Amino acid sequence: MSRQLVVLGATGSIGRQTLDVAEHLEIPVAAVAARNPSPALIDAGRRFPDARVIATGGSAEEQAAMRSALGSRSEFGGEAMLAAAGVSGATVVNGIVGANGLRASMAALSVGNRLALANKETMVVGGEVVKAALAAHGGQIIPVDSEHSALFQLLGRGDEVDRLILTASGGPFRGRLAADLADVTPAQALAHPTWRMGRRISIDSATMANKGLEVIEAHLLFDIPYDQIDVVVHPQSSVHSLIGLADGTLIAHVGATDMRIPIQYAITFPDRFPTSVPSFQLDGLTLSFEPADRATFRALGLAYEAGKAGGSAP
Repeated sequence: MSRQLVVLGATGSIGRQTLDVAEHLEIPVAAVAARNPSPALIDAGRRFPDARVIATGGSAEEQAAMRSALGSRSEFGGEAMLAAAGVSGATVVNGIVGANGLRASMAALSVGNRLALANKETMVVGGEVVKAALAAHGGQIIPVDSEHSALFQLLGRGDEVDRLILTASGGPFRGRLAADLADVTPAQALAHPTWRMGRRISIDSATMANKGLEVIEAHLLFDIPYDQIDVVVHPQSSVHSLIGLADGTLIAHVGATDMRIPIQYAITFPDRFPTSVPSFQLDGLTLSFEPADRATFRALGLAYEAGKAGGSAP
């Protein structure tokens, strides 16, 4: 754990939990970055007094307030964020929302850094380019998404893998038909039943668009054909993913619904350390599984189509 952390998207859900992990394990933080010079970003800077604090946007007044609070540690603009991601020898946690995260991922990989990847659009939008940078510069991608972290931990055992199985909670509208969804509200869509996440990913989870992105990401991360990647709805979200083996058996990764666990694993891999999350308990546990409803949640099928088409389709 000698590498310093660079935390991108530091005020979002992944970023905040990454800073919790850093504090728990006493990992030095070299830089924190977010879109806006908000009070939350200023607080992150105060929490880690040795870190550069970078805002890629914001008004002149907001930037002045951050500079007043943090002095010369304050930096502004997208190029400053890319420069922080490109400091050699760092672990870069990319918690940026959306396709904007691709450039930061490329900056990290271009100098051989470890990329703890929570920005799935990096792979969906630029997968082949990212894989080329990975091969050229000797960097490393450790996925942070709970499903891909689970698969990363299950694979590489020398088993003959027949399929990958991504689990999905089904979101707040599980079991409802398309006709039932015409009048749902943003508040209902944001009320995810098992995970506490940012607003964008919560909405994408409600439509299962997020699971479609995860299918594309799994294909690119693990070089498994789309026809061997399945999605199963698992409302309890305790099984984060499974692999199917050639003999018909399954191996599952089971644990708490807390993103601090895969974040910490991505930072400390290949080592494991106690987390601040209580140990997962089996007492009283019920697990259920059901097929994904692609007729109602059409984004999932569209993602498979886009992934198989390749090129710019994703």
